[in-house]
Amino acid sequence: MFEDRLLELKDKDLLRSIIDRSSSQGPVITVNGRRYLNFSSNDYLGLASHPDLAGAAASAGKRYGFGSGASRLLAGGTVLHKKLEKKIAGFKATEAAVVFNSGYSANTGIIPALAAEGDVIFSDELNHASIIDGCRLSRAKTFVYSHKDVRGLEKMLTKTKASKKVVVTDSVFSMDGDIAPLKDISDLCKRHGCLLYIDDAHGTGVLGNGRGALAHFPIRPEPWIIQMGTFSKALGSYGAFAAGSADVIEWIKNTARSFIFSTALPPPVIAASIEAIRLLSKKTGLVAALWENRKRLVNGLMQAGWDIMASETPIVPVKIEDIKETLGMSEHLWKNGIYAPAIRPPSVAEPRIRLTVSALHTERQIKMLVDAMNMSNYKKIYKSPGRQETK
Repeated sequence: MFEDRLLELKDKDLLRSIIDRSSSQGPVITVNGRRYLNFSSNDYLGLASHPDLAGAAASAGKRYGFGSGASRLLAGGTVLHKKLEKKIAGFKATEAAVVFNSGYSANTGIIPALAAEGDVIFSDELNHASIIDGCRLSRAKTFVYSHKDVRGLEKMLTKTKASKKVVVTDSVFSMDGDIAPLKDISDLCKRHGCLLYIDDAHGTGVLGNGRGALAHFPIRPEPWIIQMGTFSKALGSYGAFAAGSADVIEWIKNTARSFIFSTALPPPVIAASIEAIRLLSKKTGLVAALWENRKRLVNGLMQAGWDIMASETPIVPVKIEDIKETLGMSEHLWKNGIYAPAIRPPSVAEPRIRLTVSALHTERQIKMLVDAMNMSNYKKIYKSPGRQETK
């Protein structure tokens, strides 16, 4: 049944495969016994392999065990879970927070908790797949507005007479690396009496000195604003959270199906997230180092003649003409000891190499990447199918 469909994907250069590393996450990884510079990870601050996170996880494992055994509502959580929620609420300057098992489960649980049949959702056209699925699960009528088009969104809001309206947007768009115009969007929501739901997965730990998109602009965390973020990217751990007013967080705890019906995250994972928040709050200089490395990479790519599209963050897409050339560039980099996967439809409309830089990349490593992508060598790029996207 599926053999023909798989062959069809292969013929279109859309078949993906998984690469398994035999090392820790970091700027250098090991795959099949060979070391590669890693420019594919969302571990922006390099905390995924930080010894303090590993130590916190090990200590928690000794005290609480590993498995949690049940959902939070069935006492699957520990005092560490509550401690992490208090830390996140303080970090995001909100009244309360609640932990979810992943960004995907957060979006597919929270959005249906905020909007239901008869309500209206307004969603940016480039929002993450988990947001799209959350909107579908809500059964609310969903209007998709053009990417970052505030005027178009305002027209939609003006024409819609529903009693409850929810605007949903990523803060940082994961495949393009650009930032949503949140100040304008929040002003619109305030004027039209809308809820604003922000997926700050790629903003937390990156924007606003690490505190996220609202701190970046800055925008007050009003009661009608709900923030979602993840521990699995810049914070180097795993899981996600919602942060907002005490009432909305209590409502989410009681109505979000992905929270109610999921086994709680293991205590060692929670302990690692607590330690990540502690490290980030210490102002270690990691965020500044991240942005300095982003500047080095962008300057090098632009001087080499590459189109980095609309990137404003450490997510730096490199536009390539078609799928075959994108795969060829990824293979060229792979053969030069650099892992940077090709991103293709359906993840994006236009194929690209999605580069992500971290605070731990060295100036030499960034130069090696730029040199490998030098435009003068472009026609020498291998055309055979390359490393596959795992998103």
